[in-house]
Amino acid sequence: QVQLVESGGGLVQPGGSLRLSCAASGSIFSANAMGWYRQAPEKQRELVAIIHKGVGTNYADSVKGRFTISKDNAKNMVYLQMNSLKPEDTAVYSCYIDRVATQGGWDYNVWGQGTQVTVSS
Repeated sequence: QVQLVESGGGLVQPGGSLRLSCAASGSIFSANAMGWYRQAPEKQRELVAIIHKGVGTNYADSVKGRFTISKDNAKNMVYLQMNSLKPEDTAVYSCYIDRVATQGGWDYNVWGQGTQVTVSS
């Protein structure tokens, strides 16, 4: 079974930056959608940023101009560069990929376990 492992979260002051990484244990080359979601305490999970293959990227209005999603197919990695962080960005951030190739075929709708991002002075 494919695993997605996030890293790069932590505690940062307002205005600071973090880069989240998501490592897939299979190939992401043929994925159609790769994204980052977040969930703050007592709030619903929300889309932060997503890459649609052949289409482009979409961002939540609250992070436009501050966050950048990218991928490296050769390394099977998805990244989220977060700049100008605000306290309201505090949440658990999870990686999502719609399909990942494995030796046995495909895994669909794969989620990582999440990484905590806390923005506080």
